[in-house]
Amino acid sequence: GSSCEKCDFETDLCKALHESNLQSGWIRRNGRSGMGPPYSDHNGNDSAYFLSLSPEMRSSSATLRTNVFLPTDKEHVCQITFHYWISQMSGTLVVGLQKLSEDTITNIWQVSGELQNQWKANTITINSTENYEV
Repeated sequence: GSSCEKCDFETDLCKALHESNLQSGWIRRNGRSGMGPPYSDHNGNDSAYFLSLSPEMRSSSATLRTNVFLPTDKEHVCQITFHYWISQMSGTLVVGLQKLSEDTITNIWQVSGELQNQWKANTITINSTENYEV
C-alpha cells in the first residue's frame, strides 16, 4: 500500500525533515509575511506556509535534510513530489542523496533559476539498497 505523507509546513516542519534544519537559513513563512514573492503557496493561498530562504542567505546556500529512509526495493519504491519556486537568476535547487555508508552526497536532480517567479512541481524516484537521507 502507499504510505504517502503530506508535508505542508502549516504547523511546523513535517515528520520527514530534521527539526534542527530551520537554523540553517530556512524560514517558515507565508505570502503575507511582507518578504516579497511568492505571495501565495502553489495553490494560490496567501495564508498557507512554505519554507523560504531567509533574506540574509541571498548569496550563500542552505540545506534541508530528511530523516533516514529505509532501503527501497520492488515493493517499496520511494517517490518524492515537491513544489518549488526560484526567484533569482543565480538560484539553483539541488536534490542530493546520501547513503548510510557514504560520506558524500550524490546530486540526483537540479534546476536553476531560468523559469522565474512561478511555482513548479517535480517528482523524483529514489532507489537505494541501504538507508539514506535526501
